Amino acid sequence: MNRTDKQDAILVLGAGELGLEVLRHLANHARDHHATRVHVLLRPSTIETTEPIKRREIDELRALNIEVVPGDIVSTEKDALAALLAPYDTVISCIGFSAGRGTQTKITAAVLQAGVKRYIPWQFGVDYDAIGRGSAQDVFDEQLDVRDMLRAQSHTEWLIVATGMFTSFLFEPAFDVVDLEKGEVHALGSWDNQVTVTTPEDIEHLTAAILLHEPRFKNETVFVAGDTVSYGKLADELERQLDRTFKREAWSIPQLNDALKADPDNNLLKYRAVFAAGVGVAWPKEATFNHHQGFETVDVPAWIRHNLIER
Repeated sequence: MNRTDKQDAILVLGAGELGLEVLRHLANHARDHHATRVHVLLRPSTIETTEPIKRREIDELRALNIEVVPGDIVSTEKDALAALLAPYDTVISCIGFSAGRGTQTKITAAVLQAGVKRYIPWQFGVDYDAIGRGSAQDVFDEQLDVRDMLRAQSHTEWLIVATGMFTSFLFEPAFDVVDLEKGEVHALGSWDNQVTVTTPEDIEHLTAAILLHEPRFKNETVFVAGDTVSYGKLADELERQLDRTFKREAWSIPQLNDALKADPDNNLLKYRAVFAAGVGVAWPKEATFNHHQGFETVDVPAWIRHNLIER
């Protein structure tokens, strides 16, 4: 890739649910700032797919003047990945935990080796610093490894966006906080425990706004929130909007820890135990970037209305 010093070359890793949204927002910015060039790294198999939905997404990206770059994060060794990332000023990782253990630290090591000017790692989630090491969800320790790597150097600027849980995950049947079929709501820890949630669309809209904000955010964590809600308020809202009574059951921390001990490899049980502990999983919406900047976000009542009533 050729560029002049005046160009701002942005590379987004991945175009899944999160990546696609951030690419759309960055493409809108690039239309008004001709020195900004937006690129997306996709696996060759994805680029060449004949699957209709993915084909339409790739065609959309190209129509937005986004350059598609072939590459496979998982199979590429760190040195080769660093060479691939080196031409870009800003790298935004939208490749999450599904890529496998070690992926987050490998990407970060490659970014630092490449001398990328600015890096937004995949940290779209809870406050890992507050949770600390050794939590019930062991994959969180790798997120802390990434933060340690970034804080130990001064060449590459970094920016972390803390978003809380994806709003839809709160209603995911497998997570079992909300069971619409049985008409049950389960509180993790207690009914007063709170959880911060944000939709993928809001996450990427806000990520783009944070990335482009002046004065520039540098080497810090910026908190956003679609909503912060207690499990009690969640149950109240479901009953109000769906006009039905839900059976309520609180799962205590000892109860959830015992379930995890009996099935220690169960990823959903790990998440339940972390959220039941109530540390680092919620923050006041009034203290967030979106609140201070006046950005409207989809809160829990709006999500219920749009997805459970109006669908």
